This record gives sequence, C-alpha cells and structure tokens, in this order.
Amino acid sequence: MTAESRALTSVIMVTYNTGPVLYEAIASVLAQNAPIELILVNNGNPEDDVKKLAAEAQDNSRFKFITGQGNVGFSKGCNNGAKVATGEYLLFLNPDSSLLPDAISKLKYEAASLRRPFMLGARVLDKEGKDQRGSRRAILTPVTALIEALHLHYLFPLARLNYHEAPMPYTTAAIPAISGSFMFIPREDFWGIGGFDEGYFLHVEDLDLCLRFRRQGGEIYIVPRVVVTHIGATSKATKAFIERHKAAGFRRYFHKNFSYEYPSVLLVILDMAGWIRAELKIWLGVARHFLKGE
Repeated sequence: MTAESRALTSVIMVTYNTGPVLYEAIASVLAQNAPIELILVNNGNPEDDVKKLAAEAQDNSRFKFITGQGNVGFSKGCNNGAKVATGEYLLFLNPDSSLLPDAISKLKYEAASLRRPFMLGARVLDKEGKDQRGSRRAILTPVTALIEALHLHYLFPLARLNYHEAPMPYTTAAIPAISGSFMFIPREDFWGIGGFDEGYFLHVEDLDLCLRFRRQGGEIYIVPRVVVTHIGATSKATKAFIERHKAAGFRRYFHKNFSYEYPSVLLVILDMAGWIRAELKIWLGVARHFLKGE
C-alpha cells in the first residue's frame, strides 16, 4: 500500500432512484477536509441523472462512477464499489446523507488509536435532528427480534434491539452493531470477512456484517462527535419491494447465523411472522392510499 493510498478514504455510495438529495450527499463528500475518493455505484437512476453523474465523474479525478450493471442490490453494489477502492479506509454512506466537512478527518483521528480489526459508526440523525432508529443496535438474535416485534421491551429493557432512545455516550464507545447507512472500516478488515454477503438484496446485510465481524474478533465503536444527517426514504422503490426484501433478509439472517443454536420451529415462526408483518404493512399502505383517494 502506497503512502497516497494510506492517506485516502474511499467513500462508497450505492444509489437507486435517490432523487435530488443525492447531489447534496455528493457535495458533502467532495467538501471533506481529508483526502477522499468518491465511488458512486448506480443501481438505477433516471437517464438524465446518469448522464449528469457520468459527466461529473469524467471531470473530477476524485469521483468514480460505476454504472451499467443494473440493480444488483445493496450488498453487491457496496462490494462492487469496494473492489475498485484504493483507500486504506472505506466509508459506506447512504446516498441521502449529508456530512460535515471534518467528518472523515475526525474518523481517521479516532482510528489512529484503535486496535484492528475495528469498525466505526457515527451519530446518525434523521431530518428532524433526532437519533435515527437502527443507528445504534444490539446484535440481532431470535430473542431480540421477538421482543422487538411483540413490543415487549418494557418488560425486557436490557434486551432491546435498538438503542436510539438511550443516552448517547459522550466519547467513543464500543457498541454491538451499527447501521449500514454509515460504516467506516479499514479496507483490509472489510475484505478479511469477505465483505457484504451478496445473498442479501436489501436490508439486514449490515446486521449480518456486524455479527460476522464480531465473531471474528472485530470491535465496533460509535463516535458521537461525528454527526451525519440521514434523510431516509428518498428512493422511489415501492413499499412492497422494500418490505418483501426485508422479510427475505431476516429469513436469511436467522437461518444462516442461528440454525445451529435455536430450534428450527422457532426459526420457522420467525419466518412466518416476518412475512405476515411485511404483507400487513404493504396492504395497510394500500388501504391508506385508497382512503385518501390517491
């Protein structure tokens, strides 16, 4: 690895019909006060946007644009970006996010004192300035999934999946899992666990990565002084598309990671609950649109 690559952070964004906020995200990355390269993976955008992005990449040596592969899913899109990355560090960033100019320099400062392998997350805020659900999490297990799904966290507060309502640590602190909307990791550590599992198309791949990372001795940290705004829900993907892929992701996650540890009947119950939840959310959404006359 050259001195230039050691100084570089490769920011990888996978975009699918993200909309105008994508250009805000790009601008915030290119405005970083640390050396970066931006790798934008086009899983699908309007033709006018694709032409505009390709032209911008041609005019900017720090901007790489990967396109033409179609919608290959989030996991494979991230891996495709990581394969052409040249930086010592990778930052996986959702394309509807905005960084402050010193975000990457702060991450690299924290990284300098940590023992590898490690992964860093940031304080992820929603568009209203609140800590985003899913940005700080426990390791997902069949037990934590059931407690979350049945809203039993009032009875079992220590078994909550999401930590976004808990006080934010004042300083960098270890945490079980973070969101794939913002993941900073040494490139060698990312490929040391094989990257994202491409069996996930959309959703749950980040929880799978965190679990595999920790099982192989990696540590995950939250860095509160690095703040990112994640708008969320900007893609034009349909609710049915998202919810069904999410249910498929949960099924893969539990059977892949816990089939040796939990009885198969429990995993089947989780499968059924996931698909029922997905279909209910889809049809409730349809009903709301119908009642509004849309």
